[in-house]
Amino acid sequence: MIKIKDEEFHYLVDYLKANYGINLINKRVLLEGRLGNYLHERGFTDYTGYIKAVINDKSGKEITHLLNSVTTNHTYFMRESDHFDYFRTKVLPLLEENTRDRDLRIWCAASSSGEEPYTLAMILHDYFANRIPHWDKKLLATDLSLKVLEQARNGIYSEDSIKDIPDTWKRKYFQPCGKGYVQVVPAIKSEVIYRQFNLMDPIKFKKPYQVVFCRNVMIYFDAPTKAQLVERIYDSMCPGGFLFIGHTESLARPTRFNYIMPSVYQKGGGA
Repeated sequence: MIKIKDEEFHYLVDYLKANYGINLINKRVLLEGRLGNYLHERGFTDYTGYIKAVINDKSGKEITHLLNSVTTNHTYFMRESDHFDYFRTKVLPLLEENTRDRDLRIWCAASSSGEEPYTLAMILHDYFANRIPHWDKKLLATDLSLKVLEQARNGIYSEDSIKDIPDTWKRKYFQPCGKGYVQVVPAIKSEVIYRQFNLMDPIKFKKPYQVVFCRNVMIYFDAPTKAQLVERIYDSMCPGGFLFIGHTESLARPTRFNYIMPSVYQKGGGA
């Protein structure tokens, strides 16, 4: 395996942090473990040549591979299920009562392979099934990785991966797709819009969001980067909007968000 030199390691760490917010200063072994074989297969003799190839590759394939290699897109249906319970029983009734234009704007800011946004889409479909007039309730789901976004758009999952969802959902929202696999039905897939987005970029959406799920991604960021991201998310939300983060995450004080419960926060000034 090709060993990374100190200067190469620090350059690569600084590059990833400056451009993508990912802090790997304590992940030297991970970097070598996940990239070593790839460098050998591509014919690189050191990390210097590889780093130059990443920076100079106009197609974006090399940086995409690098980002896919150093981040872990681990998720599953109903992960941290109390969030979904709170969203269904507390947040949606509040939004229904206070949203005059019947336009719900929900952003999954680190959507990975689609389990989170599809879970939210199923909740929304159930909740608003009998509401007349109908609501606009599409979700924006973004991720840095093109690989997982493609998986999400396909909406194909193993039967085992949906074992924790309600049986009614299994019958209603999934269809067989080859032995041992199921696919999200078109009615749910059409409710989710997938886009690539770098959380280090300015957040400039047409309208502010009432709900943001940004779960289990800020673990890759150092404290200043995380604080800056939280500020940008706050500014992108409606007054009274809700922010959900991962159970292992928390917002540093002071923050403009109001604390609701562990890993759930609310922007002041609204419902």
